[in-house]
Amino acid sequence: MANGSEYSRDRLMRRGLKLIHLRLIAALADTGQISAAAGQLAISQPAASRLLGELDRIVGTRLHTRHPRGIVLSEPGSRLAEWAHRVLRDLDAADREIDELAAGQRGLVGIGAVTGPALELVLPVLRQCRVTHPGISANIVVDTSDKLSELLMSDRLDFYVGRIPQDHDHSAFRADLIGHEPVSLIVRRQHPLTRGGAPTLAQCVLYDWVLQAPGGLLRHTVETYLLERGLPLPARVISTSSTLMTLALISQSNAIAPIARSVAEFFGGNEGLGGRIDILPAAADLVVSPYSILMRSDRDLSPASRIIHDMIRSRIGANGGTTLG
Repeated sequence: MANGSEYSRDRLMRRGLKLIHLRLIAALADTGQISAAAGQLAISQPAASRLLGELDRIVGTRLHTRHPRGIVLSEPGSRLAEWAHRVLRDLDAADREIDELAAGQRGLVGIGAVTGPALELVLPVLRQCRVTHPGISANIVVDTSDKLSELLMSDRLDFYVGRIPQDHDHSAFRADLIGHEPVSLIVRRQHPLTRGGAPTLAQCVLYDWVLQAPGGLLRHTVETYLLERGLPLPARVISTSSTLMTLALISQSNAIAPIARSVAEFFGGNEGLGGRIDILPAAADLVVSPYSILMRSDRDLSPASRIIHDMIRSRIGANGGTTLG
């Protein structure tokens, strides 16, 4: 029995096996003639005969026998030819995949977004991408900008749609400005404020409100908006950053919640989920500070990520400017 070390890793490569040898044995299996195999490899017949002799020495056994009409591969030769075909097919598949990756036709893209842009920009772009670039897969994270920036800096996202947190080094980011994010005040269907005329903000602040935790950008924006208009802040506030919890609280109480207008329209409108949500005709000019498509300044987007990024930019243009909603 041969010593086990004889079959250590890369033995054939260390003995001099090259891709040209594999191409030759595969061509011989297909043609049964050295001259025809040489033609497939674009080499001379003497060169093919020399390579075949090298291959016999590399594997340590005779791989063929000659007869008047060509050659016949031995059992070891036939097995090697099968492996050669497999290796060459795998290399062709790798070549195609690398080419597709380079062209952005395949790949996994990590995308983050705050809730409004996730519904208004990312969702329709991904629906379009499934048709135009079916080889691209996406991992989507919807969260606040501070959480998304952490994921970006830890290489778990390729880019996100949101804002740069104030305590972050802005030089670490590259930004494609999108615009302001309109905000709407939502209530449950049949809320008391929907039964008469348009309510005033003074009437609204008398109810419970569902807001982000203190320090959150949306909460800061809403509170500043109310104070600048000489109004008191809501006396009773439930704090949550969860859109799902916000909608649940709204549906089971008379509370009011400010959320991105695109989210309100998605969950309350007939083209979205058609939920039992109404948008109050108040604070129509309430907007959150501009947001952007944000990338790391020290990283280039992959081809697949660049395709998704550019599709989002195109959708922004199609919406008619930088302010969405």
